[in-house]
Amino acid sequence: MNNEETPAKNQTIDIKKLLKSVLAFNSSDLHLVVGSEPQIRIDKELRPLNLPKLTDTDVEEMAYSLLEDKQKKIFEEENELDFSFELQNIGRFRANYYRTIHGIGCAFRMIPIEIPTLDAYGNPPIFKELIKREKGLILVTGPTGSGKSTTLASMLHEINITERRHIITIEDPVEFVHQNDKSLFSQRDVGSNTASFASALKYSLRQDPDIILIGEMRDAETIGAALTAAETGHLVFGTLHTNSAPGTINRIIDVFDGQEQAQIRAQLASSLIAVISQTLIPKIGGGKVATQEILITNPAVQNQIREDKVHQIYSQMQLNQTETHMTTQTQQLIELLKKRVIDKHNAIKNSNRPEELMKILENF
Repeated sequence: MNNEETPAKNQTIDIKKLLKSVLAFNSSDLHLVVGSEPQIRIDKELRPLNLPKLTDTDVEEMAYSLLEDKQKKIFEEENELDFSFELQNIGRFRANYYRTIHGIGCAFRMIPIEIPTLDAYGNPPIFKELIKREKGLILVTGPTGSGKSTTLASMLHEINITERRHIITIEDPVEFVHQNDKSLFSQRDVGSNTASFASALKYSLRQDPDIILIGEMRDAETIGAALTAAETGHLVFGTLHTNSAPGTINRIIDVFDGQEQAQIRAQLASSLIAVISQTLIPKIGGGKVATQEILITNPAVQNQIREDKVHQIYSQMQLNQTETHMTTQTQQLIELLKKRVIDKHNAIKNSNRPEELMKILENF
C-alpha cells in the first residue's frame, strides 16, 4: 500500500486516521491483531498495510479509544463486544472486539452512510414487487460478508421513499441508519436498546409496526416470534447464515425439536414469501458481483414445505422461471461466466452446488 495514504511508520497510530485511510482503498474490512500490521480486505483478500506490526498496547489503546464506559465494562466482563459507530467526515462502521492468547483483536466492517437503491445495485425488478406485500416473511441469507445487510437496507430504503409505513428494525448492532422519508423508522440496538431479539420482537407487536426487520434469526425463540409476526399481518425481513434457498428452509425447521417441526413447517408454508440467498464473487479485473438464488413461494412450494419434501424445491425453482421469477445460483454463475464477469475458479469456489456446476462446465 502507498505510504502517502497511510499513517507514517514509527508513530502512534490514530485509529480514526487509520479507518479514514482504509476507506480510501475502497476496502470492506479492517483487522487489528497483535503481532501483525493492520490488514484490510479488498475483493475478499486480506492485504497488509505498510505499517509496523501491532503490539498488545497498540491494539488496546486504539480499541478503547472508541468505547464508552458501558461498552468497556461489557467487553471486560464478556471478552466479546459487537457495536456500531459513526465518525464524522469519515463513515459508519460495525465493530467486533474479541480476546486472543496475545491480546485484543478487532474487526471493523465499513457501512455506507448513503443507502443504495435497489436499482443502484442492479437487483431484479421482482424485489420491488416482493416488498409491496402486506404480510409474510422475506429472508436474505448468505455467508458473512455477502452483502445481506446492504440488500435488506436497499429494500427498506425503497419502502421508505414509496410507502407510508412504520418500520421497526432490531439489530445487533444497528448498521445502516435510515432517515425518515415517507416511512417512520424505529431502530433498536440489541444490548443498548433492548435485552434480546426475542424480547424486542415480543414487544414490537404492541408498537403498531407495519414492517419488522430482524438482524439475525439466531434461535428457536426468535424464529418462532418472527413466524408469528409474519402470520399476524406484518411484513417481516430476516437473515440467516445459509448458502442456498432450500438449505435455509431446512435450517429453520432443524432449529426446533422433532415434535415442534410439523407446526413450524405449517407456519413457514403459510407465511414465507421469498428466500434470497446471496454470495459476492470477485470479478475479473477487480471488484465483486452478487449472485442471488431466488425462491418465491407458490402453492407447489408451500405443499413441499408442509409435507416435508424440501429436497424437491430445487427442481421446482427451475420450472417456468419467466413466470415465477425464480432462479438458481448455478444459472446465475453460468450467465456471469458467459459474460466473462467472473472466472471458472471463483465460480466453482463460491458455488453452493459445485458438482452440478462442474458437470455443466464440461461442455462450456
